[in-house]
Order: sequence, then C-alpha cells, then structure tokens
Amino acid sequence: MAEEKKRTRRANGESAIYLGKDERWHARVPMGYKDDGSPYRRHLTRPTRKELVDEVRRLEKQRDEGSARQPGKPWTVGKWLEHWVENIAKPAVSENTYDGYEVAVRVHLVPGIGRHRIDRLEPEHLESLYRRMQSAGSKAGTAHQAHRTARTALGEAVRRGHAAKNAAALAKPPRMEEDENEVEPYSVDEVQSLLLEVNKRRNSARWMLALALGLRQGETLGLRWSDVDLANEYLKLRRNRLRPKYEHGCGEAAPCGRKAGYCPARVQVRRETKNTKSRAGRRAVPLPGPLVVMLRSHREAQAQERATARNLWTESEYVFTKPLGGPLSPNTDYHDWKRLLEDAGVRDGRLHDARHTAGTVLMLLGVQDRVIDQIMGWEPGGAVRMRARYLHVTDPMLKEAARKIERAIWGAPENLAVDKNQDNEA
Repeated sequence: MAEEKKRTRRANGESAIYLGKDERWHARVPMGYKDDGSPYRRHLTRPTRKELVDEVRRLEKQRDEGSARQPGKPWTVGKWLEHWVENIAKPAVSENTYDGYEVAVRVHLVPGIGRHRIDRLEPEHLESLYRRMQSAGSKAGTAHQAHRTARTALGEAVRRGHAAKNAAALAKPPRMEEDENEVEPYSVDEVQSLLLEVNKRRNSARWMLALALGLRQGETLGLRWSDVDLANEYLKLRRNRLRPKYEHGCGEAAPCGRKAGYCPARVQVRRETKNTKSRAGRRAVPLPGPLVVMLRSHREAQAQERATARNLWTESEYVFTKPLGGPLSPNTDYHDWKRLLEDAGVRDGRLHDARHTAGTVLMLLGVQDRVIDQIMGWEPGGAVRMRARYLHVTDPMLKEAARKIERAIWGAPENLAVDKNQDNEA
C-alpha cells in the first residue's frame, strides 16, 4: 500500500507527520512553550516514514522525560558555566563552596571546554581536559575538583532541559594516587611535644581544641564566650568563621596598585561567620578537665590584654582574638600552626591533620562510635564513610590486636613461658 501523502487532522499536542513536496517525510513535534508563551514545535525530516516515526518517538520520549533541548540558541559550555556559578550556585551554597566552584570554572573549565555547545559536549572532551591539566602540573585532586564542579553544573543544565545528558557524569576523572591524600595522624609523643610548646604561646587553648577534640578551624575561630560553659564543662558549636574577602576601597581615580587584600582602604565584602547548616554540626562537645583549666586561664589573659590595650582594643565576643581584639584571620591562624610545628620539632602537616589525630585518639580510647560522631560533628547518614576517612589504624592498635590473637590462640603469656621451660627441661 502506498504511503499516505495527505496531512491528517490530529489532536492538540499530537505530532503531525506528512509527506512534503520535496518527497521527504516531515514531522512537527510539540515540545512545550517558549518564554513568551507561544507554542514551540520541533521540525524533523527523514527520507522514509519509518525513520521519521522512530525519530519522533525518540524526541517525544525526551520531551516527556524533561530531557529534551529547550527552544532558543543553544548554550555554550562556557556561557552556561559562568551563568550557573554566578546566578544559580552562588545564592544557594556557602561562600567557601562558591569559591571552589568559581576557581574551577574560571581557571580550568571555561578555558578548557568552554567553546563546545552544551548539547554536544562528550565525556571524552572532559577526560582530555583532565589529562591536559595534569600534563600542565595540576594534581589529580585539582582535576577532581574541576570534575565535581562540571558534574554539578551540567546536572543542572540537564534538569532544565539545556542538554540531554550529563557528560561529566559519564566521564572518568583521573585516578587519585593512594598516598596523595594519605594522612598519618600525630602520635601521642608528637601531641605531647606540641602540648609543651603550646603552653608557651598565646591562645594555647586554641590548638588543644583541635588536637584533643578535633574541632575544625572555622568552628574554633567562630567560638564566642557565650558558647562556652566552663561551669558544666562543655561548649556549643553553632557557627563557622569564614575567610575574609576584600575589594578595593581606593577608587579608580587613585588606585593603590596592590591586591585587594592589601589595599589601605580595603573593604570587607564577606560576613565574618555563618551559622552551621547541618544539625550534626550544631552540637555540644564535652571539655576535658585540663582544657577547662586552659580556657579559664585564657579568659583571664584576654581580660588582661583588654585592660592593657584600653581604647585600642577591638571589642568582640570571640574566644580567640588578635592581640588587640577582633576575630583571628584563618590565614594568620594557619601560619601560626606551621610555626608551632616547627618550634615543637614535629613533622610538617596540615592544620586539618589535627582533626584526624583527635578522631583516631577517640577510637584508640574505645569511645563509642555514636559519641565519636557527636564530638566530630558527623551526620548519621555519612558517619560510617567519615569514620573510614578520619579514623586511622595505628601501630599500637595493630600490636594490641596481635596480643589479643596471641592470648586467644596460644593462651596467656605466662602459660607460654611455662611450656617453654618444660620443653627445655625435657
């Protein structure tokens, strides 16, 4: 039977298929509405009716699933990433998260894959970018950060119909070497060496909160005296100190020629603290007796500094301040940590390694997992994963396990000695 040439009347929303004067089969597929409210239809053409019907069904499926490309000029990857990071991500995420996204977009993703059309981006384009990044000297962790940013941004593009697939979700990021992120917690001897040096320094309690309780840098620097209950020996964590961010205040007419952070008239454009967003992050943490003593002494020393500085003192409620008051800068705090390690003769490490140390010590002491999660501020759903990341099996723990195996299989050590004596006498 010859293929029908006449158009047939169809219901609203149904695709129209017809044979054109060019002897090719055509279809008009309703895809929704444009921004101005007018109907949007996609025009398809194929040499045979069967090919066209197959393509129409595929497009209708994309439309019904919400994964079809929307009307208008397709986004380039670069334009979408710039739009996404400023208008979609920035209002929804923390300042620190935004900073990570912005750097990945500006430094790596836009120069590397920005010219591609977003609906034509392939996983291989991203994998090639990761290889180029590493060839240029970037670490695998940097490529992973770019990969995570691209996956999040392109996932939003798919959700909004600008692309049919998330190329980053299909791409394989570079392999992370096992020793690249390996953390070796400080030993008890190293912690004691740090303690001896800490007692000689200003803000000594700040470092013991990290080493003994695993408080994050932002949590410690965001502490206020109203969060500390020395009478009942606990503190409440409810906010994080943010890294300052500055803009020039000198004006274009007389620029200072320096970076914004060093401008004499610099203006801070980021709030000092933000409230902890997760329920696990807002928590009460018990204070060991020696830390209570250190915090009492610290409060008295701070009162003396305030009295000495008089009108030069910048009043704030922070537990840890600069010598003339006001909140500590995270950057200053980081360099203080590095000097502490050097002065104590302890191997170099990240400030965050102190958190690994605290978690491992809690495990070594046999503290229950639920209590460790409370102290460390881990969400119940991800606590198992975080314990695997932060709690390290140390040599003393392995030796203790060996001793337990010895007692279970061969008996008590004294029984082994008796058996050896009997063998010698025989």
